[in-house]
Amino acid sequence: MKIKEKLYEYIFTILAFSSLLFLLGIIIVLFKEGLPVFNMVGVKNFILGKSWYPTYDPPLYGILPLILASFWITIGAMFVCVPLGIGSALYIHELAGKKEKMVLKPLIEILSAIPSIVFGFFGMVIVAPFLQNLLKIPTGLCGLTASVVLGIMAIPVVSSIAEDALNYVPRSFKEASYALGANRWQTLIKVVIPAAGSGISTSIILGMSRIVGETMTVLMVSGGAAVIPKSFLEPIRPMTSTIAAEMGEAVMGSPHYNALFAIGLVLFLITMVFNVVAELISRKYRLKLGLNR
Repeated sequence: MKIKEKLYEYIFTILAFSSLLFLLGIIIVLFKEGLPVFNMVGVKNFILGKSWYPTYDPPLYGILPLILASFWITIGAMFVCVPLGIGSALYIHELAGKKEKMVLKPLIEILSAIPSIVFGFFGMVIVAPFLQNLLKIPTGLCGLTASVVLGIMAIPVVSSIAEDALNYVPRSFKEASYALGANRWQTLIKVVIPAAGSGISTSIILGMSRIVGETMTVLMVSGGAAVIPKSFLEPIRPMTSTIAAEMGEAVMGSPHYNALFAIGLVLFLITMVFNVVAELISRKYRLKLGLNR
């Protein structure tokens, strides 16, 4: 019996630490392949350089246009996914009946199961031509189209986590509010939402991580122009689509190859910051509700 327990202990220990090993492996590869480009062009010139022309002679490895494109698309997508995600979470939690909840929440979560290339086709065939005709712009493949499609993709993340956060609010909070004479909307706005505020913030930050890290969809609908964006209506190229578009043509071990890994390293650090902030806010939320874990 003890041998079997020890065996289970070893198996679960290996499984628990395997993800940590995978993460360490990814970090080591990113640093090993990405750091050489910093020695060649410098960290400042790489991060703040305004020109990304890796095949020129001499090549230019400035990724500021790519970083700004990623942030522009993220900000635009947040205007889509935050109102729709939080609004749907509030409706499911507060207004929907039992049967509606059983239908609506799984339906919203199905959006996250759709492959990103399908969203890319949706953006290219439906959203881009529609926006091009509506706004009379030269091409529909631009920052606005990418923002709309990525915003739709991030709705399940925001809605699902926000709805869970609303469910975690103790029932006694609402009962105390009703006991003091507050009506349903006053209780929702002044008690439930503030109590779930940190959890809702976490859902938004994780939605941002989802948007920043998306590759295939932005490759298909953002337009692919590596220039500093001046408007949402211009073609742009975020970091992820640059890696996906150019990795196949970069010679292994070349400066171009190292520069693409360095972009991946910058992207990894940005998403790690988002996730750390989300965890800190989530922890604050749990402690606020007396959940000491």
